[in-house]
Amino acid sequence: MNLLFICSRNRLRSPTAEAVFANVQGIQTRSAGTAKDAEYRVGQDDLEWADLVLVMEQRHAKQLRELFPKLEPRVIVLGIPDQYGFMQPELIALLEQKVTPFLLI
Repeated sequence: MNLLFICSRNRLRSPTAEAVFANVQGIQTRSAGTAKDAEYRVGQDDLEWADLVLVMEQRHAKQLRELFPKLEPRVIVLGIPDQYGFMQPELIALLEQKVTPFLLI
């Protein structure tokens, strides 16, 4: 299963998610941002690669629809606010809680 994690700037939340789930057997991960100044900005090839797109906030799902109106990836909104640092234990616990149920599909 290919998981694409998306936040705004691809600096804290989505890279943390990419790292946390990178070593899960049968899972491949990538991360990207929606902002113009993102470390890595999401592209069409990322969305085509992904089996599941996990965005941190509802606004990221909206931005994806605006940026790529012809693509209809399966998007899950995790509802994780931008208040955590990279690899912060609370963020890791929240990601594990919210993402793990989708890995059982």
